[in-house]
Amino acid sequence: MSASIANRHFVLRRVHSLVALVPVGAFLVFHLWENSQSRLGAEHFNQQVVGALQGLNYLPIIEIVFIALPLLFHAGYGLVIIGSGRAEPLRYDYVRNRFYWLQRLSGIGLILFLLLHVGLTRIAGLVDPSIRADLFGHMQAALSQPMLFSLYLVGLLLAVFHLANGLSTAAIVWGLTTSFDAQRRFGWFCAGFGLLLAALGVHGLIGFLTAPGLEAVL
Repeated sequence: MSASIANRHFVLRRVHSLVALVPVGAFLVFHLWENSQSRLGAEHFNQQVVGALQGLNYLPIIEIVFIALPLLFHAGYGLVIIGSGRAEPLRYDYVRNRFYWLQRLSGIGLILFLLLHVGLTRIAGLVDPSIRADLFGHMQAALSQPMLFSLYLVGLLLAVFHLANGLSTAAIVWGLTTSFDAQRRFGWFCAGFGLLLAALGVHGLIGFLTAPGLEAVL
């Protein structure tokens, strides 16, 4: 590999790591917090959460520039990294390498899940405007199906693992945790962060099934 190609890959990997945290990772945290408000019922969720976001100025531009394009780059270059075959869990039997392998597998699973999620929400909303008017009811009906609920639960856990483990790895890549002890301590912090984020996400999923659909906000 020439020096210019190596330098290009070095820069791309740093950008790949950076956009995973901001804006993609930050959006995931916000999105899970947003969905956790499902427990307050349909009226609150549709009007105060979805309605407020749909009323933002330049919303399509914000979604394309700060969410869709960074996400597409992160997913696309992630597939390039997977194609390089650097993760060899059977040849190198140590924890960090196994987590590297799990990170790539979770990324593939997330791509498949996002196709399902975007199709079920955004694309379906373009086809049927009534879905955007009552996204709570749409998600409540979808998650009432055991198969879809299971897929959403798996997708949620994959996303949380991918972010939490990616945060730990990014600290190493960017030279923030250089010693073994620092990496171990920050790894535990990322694990705790992931557990809290997973709890928030699961709370949101369950909220769609347990919150009153048409009653006033408590």
